[in-house]
Amino acid sequence: MSTPCELIIFSNTKAKSDEIAKEILNETKRLEKKYNYYDPNSYLSSINTRKASKLDAESKSLLQRAKQYYKATNGIFDITVATIKGLYTTQKTAYALEKQKSALLPYVGCEHFEIKKNKIYFDNEFTKIDLGGFVKEYAVDRAASIVKKNKIKSALINFGGDIYAVGRKPNGEKFKIGIKNPKDTIKYIKFFEIENQALTTSASYERNYQIEDHNYSHIFSKEHNNNEPLSATVISKNCVESGVYSTSLMVKTTIKTPSLVVFIDLG
Repeated sequence: MSTPCELIIFSNTKAKSDEIAKEILNETKRLEKKYNYYDPNSYLSSINTRKASKLDAESKSLLQRAKQYYKATNGIFDITVATIKGLYTTQKTAYALEKQKSALLPYVGCEHFEIKKNKIYFDNEFTKIDLGGFVKEYAVDRAASIVKKNKIKSALINFGGDIYAVGRKPNGEKFKIGIKNPKDTIKYIKFFEIENQALTTSASYERNYQIEDHNYSHIFSKEHNNNEPLSATVISKNCVESGVYSTSLMVKTTIKTPSLVVFIDLG
């Protein structure tokens, strides 16, 4: 997942914990291999290059959910920003970036692909999909399902800040999660206690693209390029939903969310 991943399992035996951890590791590697945007041999790449159009049940479900969140966020959460994503690492000047981006922007948007039965259809050759901001959170939810399936009552899953807490700690306390200060990442500005909940934090300070004297955040959408807050944290029932809305709030803080716990650091 190109990020540090942590798994804490409270079990009666080490052997059982190791067995569950191995199952989660294998599942996570499977998802990473299948949906790796940068791997030309991945299943996702075969879709982006139009070499494949048939969808298995898992991929169909993920793409349908992504389209639903695209609609729910009024186009802010958009897996097709991959159409212009590559420009930020290949263009040498801001002028060249904007010129190429203007040419590709008409092909950004989930309306440019549709799913009929078990196949995906694009209305042009340019639109690409990146599930990177979706699959990591999905992997956390899958890990939580594996933990629960094995009747573990207490565990914490943390894939690069995408977190799910299964139950409470053995001492009865909820899991306490610290939110880093975007201006001083060795300090925390907020703490949340969670139980059978997911917490994700999106931040503009983590990764950026530098082109000439322009600094671009890795979080962007078709209509918005400037991130208002320094970070956004969302707590919900599953990691995918938390991730979708924490990312979307980084683009537009006024976006409507379901009944979620939301914390935004405006700096």
